[in-house]
Amino acid sequence: MKPPSHLKRSRDHAGDAVRDVDAAGAPREIGRILDRPPALANEALRGGARLTRRWCHGELHADLPGMPGHVVMGYYGAAQDCSWRQGGSRKASRTRPGSITLIPEGHDGRWDVEGPIEVSHVYLSNDRLLAATEVLAKGRPIELVGRICFDDPSASRVLEMLSIEAEQGDAASSLFAEQAVDLLCLQLVRAHSSLGAAPAAPRKGLADWQVKRVTTYMRDFLDRELGLDELAGLVDLSRHHFCTAFRLATGQTPHEWLVALRMTRARQLLASHDLPVTSVALAVGYQTPSAFASSFRKATGVTPTAFRAAL
Repeated sequence: MKPPSHLKRSRDHAGDAVRDVDAAGAPREIGRILDRPPALANEALRGGARLTRRWCHGELHADLPGMPGHVVMGYYGAAQDCSWRQGGSRKASRTRPGSITLIPEGHDGRWDVEGPIEVSHVYLSNDRLLAATEVLAKGRPIELVGRICFDDPSASRVLEMLSIEAEQGDAASSLFAEQAVDLLCLQLVRAHSSLGAAPAAPRKGLADWQVKRVTTYMRDFLDRELGLDELAGLVDLSRHHFCTAFRLATGQTPHEWLVALRMTRARQLLASHDLPVTSVALAVGYQTPSAFASSFRKATGVTPTAFRAAL
């Protein structure tokens, strides 16, 4: 296992511009172990930073070698169990909106992710990270801390904005993305580094096994209406206490969680051109194609028909 290295800054011959580096290494390694490679934006940003659009990939059970640069991941939609083994240590959590995963440069490990999940990535070089945080670091060496599905609403929101800008590809979008990447770097250093690593917040709300029981039940009955009393009964809580505890544990309401599961399943079914859109709608709990199309478009930005056509 390669130990995390101190980050060093390098400059070009003019002495005042961050040197671009080959950004293909990390996305290539990650793409090698996924069923769908990272959906990279066309252009690299300053310092070799690369963005991805939001995309879905299936479950993952593989070893990932240490990579050049740092990888930051944001999550969308339905949650999945996730674990990262490195040496004799193991970290486990659950992918969920509002959380991030951070793989520092050189950190290898074994990944087990139940799928499918919807994600976006940002790939950062050491140069870009330190250039963006020079005032904060004041010349001190920095080591990033490995995180897995760690609650960080600030970094998660920046990742979401960057995933949107990755879809655009125009000059204004690139300028916005450059500033947002600097903001992400600042948050990583102040909350996830040797200069100021934030402690993990204590878990609140439902226990992991309770969230898993409710989630499994939702998946088993996506094709019908599910009431709050019915879901709360699975964990022996009143509907009021269930809603509060569920939101504390996942960051989403039970309804938002259920819709995310429905949309994930809908994407899978739409990938098969054998099923009419009406049948897909019924399979994920929508009685009319119009209600399904409205919900799907709100979640993905496109209609079910347009999503299928783009596959």
